This record gives sequence, structure tokens and C-alpha cells, in this order.
Amino acid sequence: MAVILDGKGLKIEDLVRVARERERVELSPAARERINRCREFVEEKIRQRAVMYGITTGIGELSEVILTPEQTRQFQRYLVYSHSAGCGEPLPEEVVRAGMCSRINVLANGHSGIRLKIVETLIEMLNKGVTPVVFDRGSVGACGDLSPMSQMALVLLGEGEAYYQGKRMSGAEALRAAGIAPIEFEARDGLATINGSNMTAGMGALELFDADRYIKNSEIAAALTLEVLNANMAAYDERIHRVRGYTGAIACAENIRRLTEDSEMLKQPGKKVQDAYSLRSTPQVVGGAKDALAWARQMFETELNGVGDNPLFFPADQAYLTGANFQGTPLALALDLVGSAVTMIAVLVERRTNRLLNRNLSVGLPAFLTKGAGMFSGLMLTQYTQGMLICENRILSAPAATGSIPAAADQEDFVSMSFTSALKMARILDNAWYVVAIELMSAAQAVEFRPALKMGRGTKIAYEVVRRVVPKLEEDRPLQYDINRLAEVVRSGELLQAVESVVGKLK
Repeated sequence: MAVILDGKGLKIEDLVRVARERERVELSPAARERINRCREFVEEKIRQRAVMYGITTGIGELSEVILTPEQTRQFQRYLVYSHSAGCGEPLPEEVVRAGMCSRINVLANGHSGIRLKIVETLIEMLNKGVTPVVFDRGSVGACGDLSPMSQMALVLLGEGEAYYQGKRMSGAEALRAAGIAPIEFEARDGLATINGSNMTAGMGALELFDADRYIKNSEIAAALTLEVLNANMAAYDERIHRVRGYTGAIACAENIRRLTEDSEMLKQPGKKVQDAYSLRSTPQVVGGAKDALAWARQMFETELNGVGDNPLFFPADQAYLTGANFQGTPLALALDLVGSAVTMIAVLVERRTNRLLNRNLSVGLPAFLTKGAGMFSGLMLTQYTQGMLICENRILSAPAATGSIPAAADQEDFVSMSFTSALKMARILDNAWYVVAIELMSAAQAVEFRPALKMGRGTKIAYEVVRRVVPKLEEDRPLQYDINRLAEVVRSGELLQAVESVVGKLK
């Protein structure tokens, strides 16, 4: 079913469908009407030679330069040329598609003054699979993601580069192959296409979707570890979390209870009065991350359905206003927070893994989960890998939102660095998948030393999924392929989907 873009109803899950599953998009009739009405207002102002930023004037420090009628039209093309100043490696196609979808939804609100033809061409590119080549370095997140958005806009003109049917080619070739006519920018069109933090919004929305799955996978890993260590589950009693009141902690404790339901491992004698924090406080730690993610989601869905642009036009009021809605700061703050939350959970995951591998802490499990400790090292070195990944994530968790470096001769003297937040968030998640895969691999290996005990409803399925890709460790073997395979199973959602098919959707 096509995703209808009307400027107001776009959810993160819709964006994922468009970006990753290549779902078709359509513009609502009301959005078309708003876009046309706003464009008529802008064209009337242009005929009156009104002074309007980025339309009849230059931009940034050059905003006081008034353009001639002939320059007004030509300026939009040169604007895109000059702002295509990024560098680095191409972003994944899904990120660019998400950014395009985000921008279309901004324009659907009808306050940007763009021609409907430009919006329709962007939609046609999405639906026919023409994805601009956009490089990953160059955006400071104000006036939006100007450099990457300009590289996207080049393809509208039949320039730049694009991917089409798995091949990288010139923008002109890609449009021709897809049967799409290139456009010519008129007054306002270029700036209206690029002036927003939409590449951050698109990339960040995908990352928030993945962060939610990461948190739930960490709960599955935690449940499996709690079982094999015969944890004291009083710490997961609903009453404890209700009296404090945090929604995330309540949800996490419930998820763990559902995952471990019917477990015989957790009914063994010899429990401690209180377990270590890494076992006992998982609901409080993971719950805090859930609450942070919920706030970040609210910020991003506000952005996806708001008008991040400058200037803005209000035809009903006959008003033209300049401002700074392109600022990516709300997105930078959200991504910095979630990046820290993901790193925090990875630290907790490593501490639980330590309790599985350390024979002084593992409730009778052999050192490093091998029968032949000394001759064999078992899973010892996997914890080294966790340590390296967590060290990098701690460095990446430094906020980008505080990193403003002024631009445009100090006209743009505070910028958000929101796209830097998105780039480092991608790396944080990439590392974190491996960290949680190692805990899952370790907990599954620990199960082999508790063979006579029944597992919980959810943890049993998790164990079986792990064993499909990682065989039991009888004697030492190279583990890099096991880690990579399991991390991909976790990242893809396969493990989560299998577990949820038995216990229901995790909160």
C-alpha cells in the first residue's frame, strides 16, 4: 500500500517502508492544492519585485545583494551548484531515499513556495528507484543539510550522479533510463528543494527504528543471561517499578518476565539475596534508554511533519517571513541522547557477559565457558572485542550538538552539526550489534552447561536461533565468523521476530 504524503501523518515506520522496502509514495490532493496556492502567492510577489531572501536576493552573507529579474531565475541553479560542496563516501541508498521522502513531506505543507512539478519529480524518482549519489561529509545542519541536499537536487536537473537498478551512473543517464524528464529550476525552486535538515531527519529516523530493535534484542540477551545465572527475579517484580513510575522500566521488567516465563532455570535453589547491578538494575538502565528513545521519536516525528524551511510563505495571511526552521538542533540533541543510551546499554551488556565468562562470578559455570580451560581459551577473547567496540562508542558518544563552528562570514554563526550526530549514531549502532551478539553467543554457550533445565518461552527460541548460526563450542575455533553471522541475524530483526512470534510484541 502506498504511503500518502500529506505533510502531517508521516511516521518513522512509514519512512522505513519507503527507504528500505521501496514502498510507493503518493501526494495527497490537499497537499497539491496547498503547494499550488503557495506558489501563486510567491509568483505574485516576484512580479511585484518584492525583496525576498534567496529568491530575489543572494543568500547567507550575500543576502543583501538584490538580483535582477534575469538573475532571479538563473540563481537557483547556481545555488545548487555552489552548495554541492560535500565530499567523502556515498551514503547508503536507504538514507538518501529517507531524506527525499522527508523533504517531500515538508513541501507538502504548502509553505515553501516551490512549484508542484519539482515535488512530483522527486516522487517519481523515489517510485522509479532513481537515488542520487550523496556524499557523507559536508553538512553542518544549518541552513539544513545544504550540501547533501544539493547533491540530491543536482539529479533533478539531470546532473550529478545516481543509482538506478543497482548501477551507479550520471544523473542524466539515470533519469533517461527511468523515463523521467529533468527539470529547470525557476525562482525559489532550488532553495526550497535543499533548505532543511532532511538528510539528518531521514537518516536519524532509520537509526531510531534500529535503536528500538537494539534495545529489545538487549532485553532478550539479558533474559538469557539471567536464566543461566539463576538470577533473583524479585528485581523484576512489577510492583518495584510501578512505585517509581518510569514507563520504560515498567516495560523492560515486563518484557523480561515474558521472555523467561516457565523457566526452570530460574527456580533453582542457591539464589543470592541481591544480584550485582548488571543483573539487578537492567530495567532501570534499559528503561531509561526506552524513555529517551520515546522522547527522540517525538522530536523526529515532529520534524518529519513540520516545515523546516526558510523563508516561509503564508498565503492566507499574505505574509512572507524569514526565520530559522532549518536548524537541525532538535535532531542533534535527540540523536546525541540516543547514541549515549545505546552505548550505555552496550556497557551493561559487556558487564553481563563478564559474569558469564568469569568463573568467580558465574555460579558454577566453567572459566570462559569451555570444558578445557588452559588448553582452550573458550570465549575469553570475545570480551576483548566487546571492550574495543565500547571504547569507540564512548568516544562517539561525545555530543555533536555542542560543536558549532560558524560559517558564511559569521552570518550563520551558530550551526547544529546534526548530520554529524547522525553519522556517529550509525557507527555506534554498528558497534553495538556486535556487542549484544557476543552476549547472546556467550549465554547460549552457558546453556550447554545447564542441559537438564527447561528454558523460558522466549529464551528457548532465542537459544535456538543462535544455535542455527553459531554451533556449540566444543573446542577452540576462529570465532570471527560466528560473531559476524550472529550480529547480522540480530541486526536484521530475525531473532527479535522469532522471539516475538512466541511471546508477543515486546514493549
